[in-house]
Formats: sequence, structure tokens, C-alpha cells
Amino acid sequence: MTIGEVLAVLSPEFGDVTISKIRFLEERGLVEPQRTAAGYRKFSTRDVDRLRYVLAAQRDHYLPLKVIREHLDALDRGLEPPPLPGAEPRVPQAVPREDVPAADRFDGRTASLRLTRAELLRDSGVEEELLAALEGFGVLAPAPGGPWYDGEALEVLRSAAALASFGIEARHLRMFRTAAEREVGLAEQVVAPLQRQRGGESATRAEDVAREISAACLRLHAALVASALGRLSG
Repeated sequence: MTIGEVLAVLSPEFGDVTISKIRFLEERGLVEPQRTAAGYRKFSTRDVDRLRYVLAAQRDHYLPLKVIREHLDALDRGLEPPPLPGAEPRVPQAVPREDVPAADRFDGRTASLRLTRAELLRDSGVEEELLAALEGFGVLAPAPGGPWYDGEALEVLRSAAALASFGIEARHLRMFRTAAEREVGLAEQVVAPLQRQRGGESATRAEDVAREISAACLRLHAALVASALGRLSG
């Protein structure tokens, strides 16, 4: 948009705004429109939103430009601006990630499922070759005490098949098994003292703590992966 078009957008909401006012805010570094080869200002929608924020902060809260600039800096960094002058910017309230399991994901219900090898292959839609490869590299195994596979084995097989479609082979997945075993080891260190205590409440508490630790480990893993991907895309 040209500066005249910006004025037309803002005037209905801010009756006292002028082209001189917009230029002044630009000079103070609160908005930085692009310039054409001929030197004309070209304002983006983001520029207009910043101007609207500045004008509203001046009109409604009588904030000085120095404070408004601090608010804009917080917004640029993904923070929420302080609610009152002199307060600190805040991290936005995190939206729960539905794809990251909570503690109740580890309630043992899927572990109690018993599937034959044929049922496992049928329900996963995976070929025998991939299952054998996963077992060969120690990624997947029947449940202890029998030839059965639990519900988690089904999820492991489905996930491995999804990764295989991108060329990631079973041998590459051993590190996930190793990491999972280390995470379980951390949980066991914390839970062990609770398990040695007498009484049903201690046993229940130990189970709850183990689930909470497991969920926290997965959230940590997801956050680290998301952070690393963000650096790559950045």
C-alpha cells in the first residue's frame, strides 16, 4: 500500500492520523516500509498492523514512544507485550500439543493387548520383511513370557513403516530403542525408592510418577526436535 492508502485504512479508527504522523512514526523507527526503485514507500499489512498498535497505545494508554517500541520489540520476538507500563514482556500461553502424549498415555492399556504375529502384520499392513528386520536390530520383540505382541508393538511397527517410506531403514531405528531404555532407566531411579515403601498408596504413587516422567521425556524429545528443525528452516 502507498502511504495514502494506509491513511485511508487507518482514518476510520484514528480520526487524527495524518500522513505527517505516519512519516514521523517511520522516522522514529516504529515502522519500516519498503521503498520502490523510485523511492516511494510501500507498506505491507504487517506495517499497517504495527501502526494500528502504536496509534491505539498512544490513544488508549497514553504510552510514550519509547515504551511502545519496547512492546513492538516483544511482539517481534514472539512475546506478548507487557499489560502495563513498566511490566516485563510475557511468554505466550502455550497451546497444548495434541501430538505429544500426556501422562495418561502410559496407563498400560495397550501393553495388556496380546496379538499374534499374524495379527500384528495384518493390522499394521506391514510386510514380514520389515518386522523381521526390526526384531533383528532389537527395535521390536514379542512381549516377555510368550509369543505375543502388545499394542505398543503395533504402534512401533506402524511408525517404522512410515519412516521406511522415506528410506529410513530398520537399522537406523536402534537409537530410538536405546534412547527409550535410557529414559526408562531414569524413571526407575526415581521410582525405586517409592516401590520399596510399604502400602498401596506408595505403589500407586510410583506408577503415577513413572507415567509423569515418561510424558516429560517425550515432551523434552519433541521440543528438542522442533527446536533443531526450526534452526534448519531458519
